[in-house]
Formats: sequence, C-alpha cells, structure tokens
Amino acid sequence: QLLLVGSGGGLVQPGGSLRLSCAVTGPMFSYVAVGWFRQAPGKDREGVACISRSGGVTYYADSVKGRFTISRDNVENLAYLQMNSLKPEDTALYYCVANLPEINGQCVLVEPPDGTGYWAPGTQVTVSS
Repeated sequence: QLLLVGSGGGLVQPGGSLRLSCAVTGPMFSYVAVGWFRQAPGKDREGVACISRSGGVTYYADSVKGRFTISRDNVENLAYLQMNSLKPEDTALYYCVANLPEINGQCVLVEPPDGTGYWAPGTQVTVSS
C-alpha cells in the first residue's frame, strides 16, 4: 500500500514557475512508475508526465514538453513536477499517481486500471495575472 500527499501548488503569473512535490509513504515506491495528471474545470482529466521506476525514463504530454520536468528520489520517497513558463491553460487540479503501467522500462502515461493506482489528493495550480 502507498499513501501519497501532494504539495506546492498555488497562484502564479503567466511565465512563472512552480514545483509540485509528492511525498509517498510505503515500501513499494521504488517498484512503481509515477505520474502527474491534471483536470481543469469542465475538462477531462489528462496525463501530464510520467517517470519510470528507476527514474531513468520520462514521458511528457505534448502540451507541457520542454516546460515541465518530472523527477523522483527513490531514497526519500519523493516525486516532483517542476513547471516553468506556465500558461493560463495550465490552470488545473494536479494529481500525483503511483503504479502507472511500465513496459520495457518505459512508463505509460495512462491512468492505472481501477483499483490498482494510488492517488494523492489534488493540488490546485492557478496561472493568472
């Protein structure tokens, strides 16, 4: 079992930066791929980025590629999402999720099947002037 808690959200101006953190409690962290998802008001939830169990392979949605960086610390049981050059359209509730699928060392940016994923409560990110 894993328990996830996200933090680091807030209000930032366009062009600004935020770093989201995800603290994970439980013995399995280094054995699971981790990802970040987000949901804006009135829109479906979408995958943002994921990172493999080892931390060596990452994947990003096209909308954030080049602006966001996902990372993890398997010693401290932490995952991060560094968000730079933020845009108003990045405004959303952000979720850290553990136990994403991983195939041949590559994380797959999809929501884990029902009952198999571990979700942190959402962290609000608002990008506005």
